[in-house]
Amino acid sequence: MKLASIRLIAADIKAMVAFYEMVTGQAADWLAPQFAEIVTPAATLAIGSAETVAAFREGSAEPGANRTAILEFMVEDVDAVFARLKDQAELVHAPKLLAWGNRSVQFRDPEGTIVSLFMPVTEAAKARFGSR
Repeated sequence: MKLASIRLIAADIKAMVAFYEMVTGQAADWLAPQFAEIVTPAATLAIGSAETVAAFREGSAEPGANRTAILEFMVEDVDAVFARLKDQAELVHAPKLLAWGNRSVQFRDPEGTIVSLFMPVTEAAKARFGSR
């Protein structure tokens, strides 16, 4: 089995796509007016408008309702990313070292999902991500 993508359902798909294009530096591929993908070397982030939910089951997903997921992007320099985004997105926490060896900063996307940008800094963390 292969994890193909993570999909977010958005009330304002244009704002969400613009936010993730800004964060990742990658242009979205718009596959339909209500669906876009941002493809990175390691994973794909899919963003669908609220109207796409009906294609599965009406009411099965809801924009802005999830407070359990954190999307994580590994970056080269957390402090540079923080400097670039700090005035453009809601800050959850400033850059800090976490117990598992990553230096991380977190923001919220336009609909409330936490976005973590991190870099492994301890030898154990670097080894863990070296093969991914």
